[in-house]
Amino acid sequence: MKESDLNILLQEGEGTTLEYKERLSSSFGREVVAMANTLGGRILLGVRDDGTVVGIADSNSIRARILDIARNCNPPIQVRLERLGRVIIVHVQESATKPVQCSEGFFWRQGAVTQKLRREEIRDLFRKEGAIRFDVSMCPSFHYPEDFDPEKFSTWLTLSRISKSGSAEDILCNIEAAEEAAGRVLFRNAGVLFFAREVRRFFNQAYVTCILFRGSDRTDVLDRKDFAGGVVSDIEESLRFIQRNTRTAYRIQALQREEIPEYPMGALREAITNAAMHRDWFIEGANVFVEIYADRIEIVSPGGLPAGLSTAELGTRSVRRNPLVADLLHRIGFIEKAGTGIGRMRKEARNHGCPAPEFRVDSFFTAVFRPLPATQQVGTKSALSRHQVLILCKCVEEQPLRALMALTGRSDRTKFRRQVLGPLLQAGFVEMTSPDKPQSSKQRYRITPLGRGALNRESEQSYDD
Repeated sequence: MKESDLNILLQEGEGTTLEYKERLSSSFGREVVAMANTLGGRILLGVRDDGTVVGIADSNSIRARILDIARNCNPPIQVRLERLGRVIIVHVQESATKPVQCSEGFFWRQGAVTQKLRREEIRDLFRKEGAIRFDVSMCPSFHYPEDFDPEKFSTWLTLSRISKSGSAEDILCNIEAAEEAAGRVLFRNAGVLFFAREVRRFFNQAYVTCILFRGSDRTDVLDRKDFAGGVVSDIEESLRFIQRNTRTAYRIQALQREEIPEYPMGALREAITNAAMHRDWFIEGANVFVEIYADRIEIVSPGGLPAGLSTAELGTRSVRRNPLVADLLHRIGFIEKAGTGIGRMRKEARNHGCPAPEFRVDSFFTAVFRPLPATQQVGTKSALSRHQVLILCKCVEEQPLRALMALTGRSDRTKFRRQVLGPLLQAGFVEMTSPDKPQSSKQRYRITPLGRGALNRESEQSYDD
């Protein structure tokens, strides 16, 4: 390793495969065992929890103690020691004969936390899931850099606040998304899910389907979108789909307008992130679904609960099916370290005034969210003008800008866009057929499912222009 590699590790913060230890303490054996039972990893001796380097003496006695601890585990653990500046890096190899124990018992990594398990729990876990994990397995069909998307990687780096001064290859290897072998950069499956140009070329199940239904059953579909831009993009686009297709109430106090979403958006974001993180990627014929009904939203993830976690333990205990995916999401602030997702969903719903989410578990994991009770949807009404209602009616079929202006008797394009059409676009009632070219002369406008709902609610009201 080089000095720049150490700087990258110090910027990353602790995670599934990285632990900071200020000194060689009695807990060192637990950390070595935990990494050997999970993905392997590195322990930086001479570094505080906050990433501050305090240094540690490099002596034969310290090296002998480290090697003795690793050899005395059952079965012994392979470690390699490396001195870099004032830090000793202990490289811990993932064990091929799990579970491994030290004198204090069995441990493994849950994000940045070392957790103790009973022998039967960890034995059952690896028997059910096998020695191979999807997210850390190599993807031989992925070729770097041809299949790599530098924009996705740059966005991830910005969110993670890791410096871009190091090479992309070094950073990818240090965050475990890839590894170098024989002069080549080989990607793990998790790295492909986050940073591939076209994720579905490698994993056809890597997408999220969002559906808007007319009523409370699956009979009539009003809108459907499949998002396959990678883990981060899929989470964001799914949340935007919900925002476009659910209502927003508002309350006016002291001349200030406060928007009140129909659903607890923070809880929904948590649920979609959890679905992408915990889904069973080995099930190739299934993907994550976000389903919007008239009376609820359901977020469905294939694979049920991870092995080692029961329904009764939801919200009290964390077991991650895809620890590397979780680690990459944690580094960009999409999840917390200690598996608090279920509790956060419940808290967000409670604070928003919504019923607590319901959870169903079979071969799928389903989170069900209910909207604000009708009595709490204060001030809900549209602010549509008569001209905007006419535009919505006209846009049932695609229309050019000039037709909409003629319909309303407007001649000033700038004012028309700002005062009439712009609010409809921002509210999600109307969409452009070519959103990437908003000023195109061939641009057309059409009503959205959300706009149809607004139009239906307006049908029995009168308006003043």
